[in-house]
Amino acid sequence: MAVAKKKKWSEYMWIVSATYLTLGFFNIMFAWIGLLCFFIPLILSVANGRKTYCNRFCGRGQMFAMLGKKFKLSRNKDVPKWMKARWFRYGFLAFFLTMFMLMIWNTVQVFRGAATLREAVTLLWAFRLPWEFAYHGTSFSPWTAQFAFGFYGVMLTSSVLGMITMFAYKPRSWCVYCPMGTMTQLICMAKHPAEAKNPDSVKTLEDIVGHKEVRFAKTCGNNEAKGKKSCPLCGIFGKDGGSENESHA
Repeated sequence: MAVAKKKKWSEYMWIVSATYLTLGFFNIMFAWIGLLCFFIPLILSVANGRKTYCNRFCGRGQMFAMLGKKFKLSRNKDVPKWMKARWFRYGFLAFFLTMFMLMIWNTVQVFRGAATLREAVTLLWAFRLPWEFAYHGTSFSPWTAQFAFGFYGVMLTSSVLGMITMFAYKPRSWCVYCPMGTMTQLICMAKHPAEAKNPDSVKTLEDIVGHKEVRFAKTCGNNEAKGKKSCPLCGIFGKDGGSENESHA
C-alpha cells in the first residue's frame, strides 16, 4: 500500500488567498496585506532569475487548480492561442498597470484633499459596488482607506477574471495572462538574455532557469512536459513568446 506523501506548507497557500478575499468583506483595511503578492514575486525573480513565486507559492493559482480539478469546476479546455500571444499578454499588462496608476491617482487626490473618500470597490474596472459595510473608520489618514478600497478592487477583479477563465478553459488559465506572471517572466528573460533569445541553446528542461525542481505532473498536469525546450509552466523560452503556456493552465 502506497504511503501518502506529506504535503509541504507551500502547498497550502491557497488558504491565504481565500482568507484575504474573505477579510475584505469584513474590514477593507486588510486589503493592504495584498501588497505582499505584488512585491514578493518581483523580489524573488530579481534575486534568483526564476518564477519561484508562480511555481511554488502562488495561492491564487493553487486555489484555481483545486476548484477546477478537485471540484471539477473547469471545462478543462485548451486556452485559445490569442490568450497566449505576446500582444495579448503584454497588452493586458499595460492595461492593468494603467488602471493601477489610475487607482494610485485617486488615492493621491484624497491625500491632497482634492477628493473625498469613496467607500466603494470597482469590479472589472467598470462596476462600482458599495462597500461601506467593510469600512469601520481608521486612525490613519483617509487616503489609506481609499488605497485599500482601490487595491481590493484590483485583487477582486483579478480573482473574478481567473474564475471565469477557470470555468471556460483549464483550471489555471489565469496564469497564462496574469500581469504578475508576465512581469516576472520579463525579469527572468532580462536576467537570462542568451537563453531567451535562443531557446535551442537549452539542452534539457533541467537547464532552464532553475525549473529543475518543478514536479510537472503535479504542478501543471502535463505529463508530456519533459524534454521540451521551453518551460511548461511559463513558456519563458518558447519561440513564439509563450507557446507552452497552455500546459501551465
